[in-house]
Amino acid sequence: MSGRFITVEGIEGVGKTTNIEFIEQLLRDAGKDVVMTREPGGTSLGEDVRELLLGHKHDGMSRDAELLLMFAARAEHLDKVIQPALDNGKWVLCDRFTDATYAYQGGGRGFDTAPIATLETLVQDSLRPDLTLLLDVSVEIGLDRAGKRSEPDRFEKEKHDFFERVRQTYLERAHADASRMKIIDASQPLDAVQVQIKETIMAFLQNE
Repeated sequence: MSGRFITVEGIEGVGKTTNIEFIEQLLRDAGKDVVMTREPGGTSLGEDVRELLLGHKHDGMSRDAELLLMFAARAEHLDKVIQPALDNGKWVLCDRFTDATYAYQGGGRGFDTAPIATLETLVQDSLRPDLTLLLDVSVEIGLDRAGKRSEPDRFEKEKHDFFERVRQTYLERAHADASRMKIIDASQPLDAVQVQIKETIMAFLQNE
């Protein structure tokens, strides 16, 4: 039996790291064999590409190069990690996936969705996440939280309006695909956020 593919999305500072660990434990407690991974990254090649994309060595990278690197890393990720795990009946839990490309390269960088959709089909064929949790906070809250944890990466150094476009694109996608993409109010205290997450995961499991 094929496994299930769950992704977690959101702008900087929404609490993805903490809450992905919480989701992983919920799934393991439900008896699922879980593979945790992330984008960009997830493979040796993907992690090298991640450094190119997030590091500051190539500040000023063209948006075309950025988009193509994202999908190059994704192609390797699907081939080496995601698809084999799903084929073996495992549940894949991924920190960001193609919704992030629509949000960051589409909304943030101003890319038309057509070339993104073309690359999505080329690289993924018909594969799409079974469930996506969008952790949502205002840009002000997200950037304030992110600024307290580490030095900003190449994306985190973008201006406020960039992240407003990213957030709005995420929300538009969630409203357009509400059966798959569930909005979690991540501005609340952690325990309240995780109540929402648990309800969403439990409902998904019950429909299996």
